[in-house]
Amino acid sequence: MGNDLRKGASDKVASMMAAEMDRRQVFLRGAALGAGASAFAATLGQTGYKASAQATIEGMVTVSEQQRQTWIRNFNFLIPGGTFLWPTDNGIYEPSMIASRITGEITPWLAESFEYTADNLSLSLKYRTGVMWSDGTPFTAGDVAFTFNLLKDNAGLSGAGGLRNVLGITSTVEAPDDTTVTFTFTEVYTPGLFDILAQNIVPEHIWSTIEDPVTFLNENPVGTGPFTEIPIFESNYWELRRNPNYWQADKIGIEGLRFPILGDNDTAQRMLIGGEIDWAGNFVPDVENIYVAEDPENHGYWFPSTGDTVHLHLNTEAPNTPFADVNVRKAISQAIDRTEIVNLAMYDYTTPADSTGLSGGYPDWKDPAHAAAPWVTMDIEAANAALDAAGLVLDGDVRTFNGQPMEFELLVVNGWSDWNQAVQIMADNFAEIGIQATVTPLEQTVWQTRVQTGDYTMSIGWSSGGVTPFNFYRGIMSSQTYNPVGTSSPENWARFVSPEADALLDQFAATSDLAEQQRISSELQRVYAEQAPAIPLFPGPQWYEYNSTRFEGWPNEENPYCVPSTYSGERLLLMTTIRTKAATTPTT
Repeated sequence: MGNDLRKGASDKVASMMAAEMDRRQVFLRGAALGAGASAFAATLGQTGYKASAQATIEGMVTVSEQQRQTWIRNFNFLIPGGTFLWPTDNGIYEPSMIASRITGEITPWLAESFEYTADNLSLSLKYRTGVMWSDGTPFTAGDVAFTFNLLKDNAGLSGAGGLRNVLGITSTVEAPDDTTVTFTFTEVYTPGLFDILAQNIVPEHIWSTIEDPVTFLNENPVGTGPFTEIPIFESNYWELRRNPNYWQADKIGIEGLRFPILGDNDTAQRMLIGGEIDWAGNFVPDVENIYVAEDPENHGYWFPSTGDTVHLHLNTEAPNTPFADVNVRKAISQAIDRTEIVNLAMYDYTTPADSTGLSGGYPDWKDPAHAAAPWVTMDIEAANAALDAAGLVLDGDVRTFNGQPMEFELLVVNGWSDWNQAVQIMADNFAEIGIQATVTPLEQTVWQTRVQTGDYTMSIGWSSGGVTPFNFYRGIMSSQTYNPVGTSSPENWARFVSPEADALLDQFAATSDLAEQQRISSELQRVYAEQAPAIPLFPGPQWYEYNSTRFEGWPNEENPYCVPSTYSGERLLLMTTIRTKAATTPTT
């Protein structure tokens, strides 16, 4: 049965590639392959023409990253909600340093070094000389201090990772000279180092003139990154070209990046398979047969398991839901067939999640003692018994809670075909325990707004991560990331708070001793396994496909110099390594 379904999905992608797919079947197959017929046809018409028209430009890397119906010129990466265009952060703008989750190394970038005082209450960073903004203005430590103070003074702006938590205990950020920035803290918070290092920096001479940075779209960005110039910007196509003043000019081996509109995964896959995409972060079913086999010499992929765990988020504050009850959450988890999700929806690119919630990005941190709680294993009989014990009585085929049927929307991003199939499997699973889940695909920005503001009951979604497990557990069960329903919450979409986790996170943050942090991490894993703040499904693979027909230097399993996914914060390492091949043939 499973092999037949898998072959069916592969056959559909192959026929789509030949443009012979029945459009009605595309619509009916939406749970696995995305959008309906009209959206599919319209996007093909826009994208194919525009990409081909631009394809003779030498040295321009075609990227598949964001899937939107139209491009909106927004390069303000400090606005929460992810509405800005890729790669504004870690592309046009740059961080102080880059911490890699694949190599474990910290690469100096705008900053050359950092040092804490003995009490960990002060942090100093030393910045490079000779760096310029793309408009020719010198970059200084003053820009760094300005950026962090801008974030401190404007609560409506977002920062890298958990930076908001760092700013809350930061008393001053000062630049005593052009190469030094000093942070002074009111309490010890050592994990905040990685948030500080990851924060991209904006130019004071531009942003100090902006009246309202929360509504500023930054349509003509001035950055220090390798690519800053925008010669073409249309609703269905735009280009990002070299920074004429880049401080690492010798490391730029391409002319720039180009972005045809890609409305859904169907279109992105068709262009990728056809050789029109050079760098992608897409889910591709049966990638060896669908993508690599088309051009084994040039088509490559690598899906490292360092992505953070994909969860089913249950809104514990949603009205008329029993999701605040840990036993109900665990029962729902026991209804989920993770093996089928991994096999059919994820093509065995990953594994079922365990009860620590941690992905493969934390091999030195995971404690096996907390990884095998029974609620992450499918057991329909046990799930029904737990729901019976919770007083959720069956009325026909559907249970009730407070007299209301347990009928909920299950949100997913339209066009994300792996997630679409995963939620369809879960909806079928939930029917076996008396819960009716209606799969509701939404455009990405609409979906993100709804889960962040708490306007949902059930949704598939990502989790947070970092160099240590601290960000993951803070992001999913801490008061530090809690925001009430109606308020935008970049993390903790379930609105779950564990006082025990809060205390452990405080202990973790107060020490720089690795052995002690690992001990505390084990306790956090225990709390997660006991309290099930969200329902872990599978570690998120870092989707990454590349085409070496025109460009070389791509990272892969044999040359793992960075996490290569387009959405990885390490992408600057890739952008400053790949190069145009000496002799190329333009794509046609």
